Amino acid sequence: MALIGSFNATQVAPQQDIGPIPAGEYAAQIIDSDVKPTQRGDGNYAELTYEVIDGEFKGRKVWLRLNLDNPNQKAVEIAQRQLSAICHVTGVMQINDTQQLHYKPHVIRVEYVKADGVNSQKDSNAVKAWKKLDGSKPVAAPAPAAAAPAASNVAPPWARSTAA
Repeated sequence: MALIGSFNATQVAPQQDIGPIPAGEYAAQIIDSDVKPTQRGDGNYAELTYEVIDGEFKGRKVWLRLNLDNPNQKAVEIAQRQLSAICHVTGVMQINDTQQLHYKPHVIRVEYVKADGVNSQKDSNAVKAWKKLDGSKPVAAPAPAAAAPAASNVAPPWARSTAA
């Protein structure tokens, strides 16, 4: 038998069912992060825990998974773009640990995701966009200029003669 000491349930409000928060924009910050293996064991993802820091849903949490190590290159590209957006709005442009992003308030756009009964059994939230607290969106850095090709005495394939 486990003893928990004296507890009187009449003095504590019971836990209520708290579903996902409504879709919208929320001031939030990352309060926790962890790297976890994918379900198939063929990669890893960074799981970021956001906490809403203002308004009616202050204190509520929303999670974001970034598939930064995954055999699906499209998933990796999406995760890298999401991480870049987070870095831009937090002002932390180079990271080697997700903890560097903790407690840097910004705005997240949250969507409500209805359970489909196949991939998810209960409704949830998804973080879909990021802004600075002033409302400005992350701005992509200009692409680096392509280096001029090195001089070569070899003609490009379209200029070569087929007769040798």
